[in-house]
Order: sequence, then C-alpha cells, then structure tokens
Amino acid sequence: MLLPRSESRAVVIAGGGPTGLTLAGELALAGVDVAIVERRADAELTGSRAGGLHSRTIEVLDQRGIADRFLSQGQVAQVAGFAWIPLDISDFPTRHNYGLALWQNHIERILADWVGELSVPIHRGCEVTGFAQDDTGVDVELSDGRSLRAGYLVGCDGGRSLIRKAAGIGFPGWDPTISNLIAEVRTTGEPEWGLRHDAMGVHSFARLGDDGTVRVLVTEQQPGRTGEPTLRDLSEALVAVYGTDYGIHDPTWISRFTDMTRQAASYRKGRVLLAGDAAHVHYPAGGQGLNIGVQDAVNLGWKLAQVVKGASPESLLDTYHAERHPVAARVLRNTMAQVALLRRAEERTTALRETVSEFLGMDEPRKRLAAMMSGLDIRYDLGEGHPLLGRRMPDLDLVAADGPLRVFTLLHRARPVLLHFGKPGRLDITPWADRVRTVEATYPGTWELPVLGTVPAPTAVLIRPDGYVAWVGEETEQGLAEALATWFGPPAAG
Repeated sequence: MLLPRSESRAVVIAGGGPTGLTLAGELALAGVDVAIVERRADAELTGSRAGGLHSRTIEVLDQRGIADRFLSQGQVAQVAGFAWIPLDISDFPTRHNYGLALWQNHIERILADWVGELSVPIHRGCEVTGFAQDDTGVDVELSDGRSLRAGYLVGCDGGRSLIRKAAGIGFPGWDPTISNLIAEVRTTGEPEWGLRHDAMGVHSFARLGDDGTVRVLVTEQQPGRTGEPTLRDLSEALVAVYGTDYGIHDPTWISRFTDMTRQAASYRKGRVLLAGDAAHVHYPAGGQGLNIGVQDAVNLGWKLAQVVKGASPESLLDTYHAERHPVAARVLRNTMAQVALLRRAEERTTALRETVSEFLGMDEPRKRLAAMMSGLDIRYDLGEGHPLLGRRMPDLDLVAADGPLRVFTLLHRARPVLLHFGKPGRLDITPWADRVRTVEATYPGTWELPVLGTVPAPTAVLIRPDGYVAWVGEETEQGLAEALATWFGPPAAG
C-alpha cells in the first residue's frame, strides 16, 4: 500500500510480526485508528522460524474467538519443556491443557488475515528510520522519504529495535556465551537425523515435509560472530561437529541466534512504547519469546485504546510496564537456567540435568514450572485479596438467562465484563455502563486455578479485556467503584 506524503494515525506500529499484528488487532477491535509499518515487501515469511503456542497464548486467542483458526492448522501436543525436559500439562484446569506445534510463518499468516478483516492498513516495503515526539504526538520518518503523524508509536521491531535505540531506552543484560546456526537447506548425503548433545553443544537434523528440505541446528564453536550467516558458515560448523556438511545446498534461509539476554529498562518513554522482542531478548529454550510478545500486545492494546479515546488518563500506560516487565524478567531468568543445562555436555552438566529431570518428575515441581512456562500462573500485582485477583479468569461454562455461555465468548470484542453470580440487579455500575458489560449468570462447579487448585467461589468478578481479574466480589461491593475507575476511567457524569 502506498502512503500519501503525510498521514495521521492514532497509533503507528513499527513491525508486522506476531506481536505487531496482535496489537493492531486489539486496537482495531477497540475502534482505534491504527496502521502497521513493515519492512518486508509482502506477508510471506521466508522459512518456518519459531514455532509453537503455549496454553495461555491459545487461551488469549480463544478470548478473541480466533483460536480455532490456529488449532486447525497446527498439531496439538505437549510442547512445554524445561531444557528439553518434557512438562506435561494435560492435568491442568484449562480448556487448552496442551500446546500447539505451528511454525511462525503460519502464525503470522493467520494473524494477518484476522487483522485484514479488521481493516488495518499495513504499509509494506518501508520501515521507520527516525521519529521526534512532542506533547501531542510523534512525527515518524519512513525509509521511502514519507512521514506519519501518530498519537503513539509502538516498537514491535525486534531485538535490534530502532525504536528502542532512537528513544534512548537502555537495554541492559548479558552478552552471548553460545551461538547457534539454524537453517532450512537441501542435502546430497543422508544426515544423522535427530538430536545430538555432545561436548560441542546441541545439534539436530530434521526432515521438513516431503520435498527434501531439511531443518538444521548446529552450535558454532565460537560465539561473537556478527552479520548475516552464510552457507559457508553453516558448512564449517557442521564439519566441526559431524566431520561432514552432508553436501548442504540451496538454503531457503539461514539465521544465527545466541543466548544474549537483555531487557528494556523501560517499556515506555512518553508516547513511545515497546513490545515483544524490542523489549526483551533471550535464548529460545522453551519457546517462550513469541508467546510473551503476543501477551505483551494483549496487555497493552486495551490500555492504549482507552487512553487514545480519552476514557482513561495517560497514567494507565504505566501499568503496562509494571505488569509485563516482571513477566519477561522471569522468562530471562528461566532461559538462562536452561542454557546452563544445555551447554556443552560434560559429566557435571549431565549430572545436574539428571538431577533437575528427577525433580521435574515430581508433581509439585512439574506443576509449578509448567505453569510458569505455559503462562498460566501469571499474576499481576493488584494488591492483596482473593486468589483470583490479578490472575487469568478461567473459561467457565456458565448458565445465563439466555442459556449456556462460555466466559471467553464474553471477551471476543475485547471489552471488560462484570460477571455477577448473586441476586440479579444487585450491582449497579450505571456510570460505567457505556464501557463495561454486566452479565448475570450462575456456575455450579468448583473454581480451580493451575498450581493453586480449588479457590473460594466469588459472588462477582470484574474481568479486564485481556482476561485478567481486576476485582473480586465476596458478598460485598467494596472496592468495585475504585477498580472500575482505576482500569476503565472515571465515572460518566450523571
């Protein structure tokens, strides 16, 4: 799509990967004028790249009514693992007690189709080269010489984020200690199929479909190389490990990743925000990066929409960093721990890995770590109170006046919901009725959360658009008005 010489948008998103696409969809659902700027000329992502959706991400997609689009294209499996030690979540209290094996190119295609249905423009073949912000907006410069005026600019432009650098946001962390090459190629020889963990590191060969394409992973002998990897780099790394490169040729793509571990010091600077890899990078062990990026977007989207539309003060955006920064910090910590178990195999590392594997065979450690890896145990710090407060709302099978009803169907339009299980008409939220939907229902079953188990049944819950519980009623309305004002703006004038 060609841009006019100058154009204005409420929000401009730099980067059209999974995080940027999800954020655009969230904003569009809220009626916000949003556009994506993406450097790739078309929607096709070369190669399969990352793969896999964890349970909480599937839930998030289910909250928007689009989970089936992904489930129909992928393979349901127990994908959670810690340093390749399997973590079964089939006994977890969630409708999606599994993961989904699905490559990133398919994930992006499905998200792009969804965003297209919401009429979000994607300006392809150009990228943000700079910006200047003032009190009312951001002037965004593009690589083709054009410009955009935006109320807010969100950097979803990856680990090397220009948005982050230009905003002057620090990116502290740890330099790489290991380096891997990953590629899709063809071979003339028959590779050593499967996983290999030796004194040089972790390596693997896997077939991709029936066309002869092979997926290769190999550890380089020295970290620190920069620039785009070449077929020669891949050949040399394979020869060092296997004694041969198996005649690799015709690469579809080759990429390098390391265990560099960094996190943005702040997810916001004025009218500029960061999400996904622009805010945090880490080793891909456990497949968490794409997932927490999508969940960043779902946390930010409704908050940014309310600020743009004037329903909430700009201070609401500060809760985005407050809630999501600790989540990524925890992922950085667990991926560094996994690297310690996956680095070059030797007797001490093997003994440590066997010990950890033994612990993770026990129920309590397995459940605790699996809930963290799958995103099901996230709790935002909303203060003391009921165990549900700040946690994901379970997708209960409710009974309402109109018949059976799933909780997640109430969130399809990304609007907050006050779910009331007590006497009909008792809760009056008239000053917020234009923003918050009230639903009267019953639920005869027990309330159960991952790791915590059964929790007391509340009489009401206030559910944010991202599916997290902002207030819990226990035979009282105490705190409800305060929670409504905090998350959804001051009451309308009566």
